[in-house]
Amino acid sequence: MAQTRPDAMEDRLIVALDVPGIAQAHALVERIGDAVRFYKVGYWLLYSPGADGLLAELKAAGKRIFLDAKLHDIPQTVEIGAARLAERGVDLLTVHAEPAVMQAAVKGAAGSGLMIFGVTVLTSLDDADLAEIGYRMGVSELVARRARQAAEAGCAGIIASPEDKPAQLRAAAGAPGLLIATPGIRPAGADVGDQKRVATPSQAIRDGSDYLVVGRPIVAQPDPAAAARAILAQMREGA
Repeated sequence: MAQTRPDAMEDRLIVALDVPGIAQAHALVERIGDAVRFYKVGYWLLYSPGADGLLAELKAAGKRIFLDAKLHDIPQTVEIGAARLAERGVDLLTVHAEPAVMQAAVKGAAGSGLMIFGVTVLTSLDDADLAEIGYRMGVSELVARRARQAAEAGCAGIIASPEDKPAQLRAAAGAPGLLIATPGIRPAGADVGDQKRVATPSQAIRDGSDYLVVGRPIVAQPDPAAAARAILAQMREGA
């Protein structure tokens, strides 16, 4: 499922629609207008009444959709779920980066334009959290292993934190074309919230991230369109 990184920064910024409900999401998309081309729809909205209409509206407006579903189930269930989402025009789908899960999702998306990205380790987790869960390895080792497994499964890319250094991950995975989407993006001086591994937009681009996923620094601002353009300007500084 080889994909190439977009050239324009406008196609590399993904705005997370992490808002309380569908009405707020519709209003936010309208306010942002042409400043953004790619939106993430996650748990905040995915299970809300009207989610189907939001997805249809985004596609009708020519927007791309990152469905942050983080699928994690038996292979047949994941495969069918990915196939149904491909039929609906979703552009990027996340699944947990376990080999069987990723392989099933790639199989379900076969023949479509749906990109499968494996979620390596959530940016809210650190080494101590992984130890508490029961993992025998730390964040960096687990992320590198899952990057390799994602490439072997045929995924287009992975979700990895700013600290995971894309060039090193691609080398560890033996996959120079592996795409990397990076959450935990915060402009200099911004509140990091519940994120433990963060970077500025320019630094993340400089380090080799292909897509930046940005939520609160845009959606929580009085002028989200202006905030998005400011993030894009910082991304260009890192190019």
